[in-house]
Amino acid sequence: MRLEPPYGGTATSLRVSATAFIRDKLGRVLLQQRSDNGFWNLPGGGLELGESVAQACVREVREETGLEVEVVRLIGMYSAPEITTMGYLDGRVIQYITSLFECRVTGGKLELDAESLALEWFDPLELPTPFSPNHVPRLQDALAGQTAAFWR
Repeated sequence: MRLEPPYGGTATSLRVSATAFIRDKLGRVLLQQRSDNGFWNLPGGGLELGESVAQACVREVREETGLEVEVVRLIGMYSAPEITTMGYLDGRVIQYITSLFECRVTGGKLELDAESLALEWFDPLELPTPFSPNHVPRLQDALAGQTAAFWR
């Protein structure tokens, strides 16, 4: 199944990123509604020079949500263009190489930043709309409970 970027197009650049799967004590998943496209997705973002994907995941979660987290395990790696390409309203279309990590909250409190319209905990079977199509396989893999990492 091919997942089309929300705003269509062919990727013109490549970016390495990390995303976080974070659950609360009730089993709900933390989702972010992005300010750049309005879609709900798992929190995360691009790597900066000099950091690992795990460090990027921790930094991005802190920047986008206000939460301090620690990485628990790698859930999967995602690089297939059909599930990692994302279009933006400004015309950029980016193919991501993404690591998805299960994370545990160690501190902080939920706070919006400029990249977030909303931050909320959701039952993973009752996702908000619009939900980013390239995050669907990631969320499915996170919920599968498989010990070995997924490669897609």
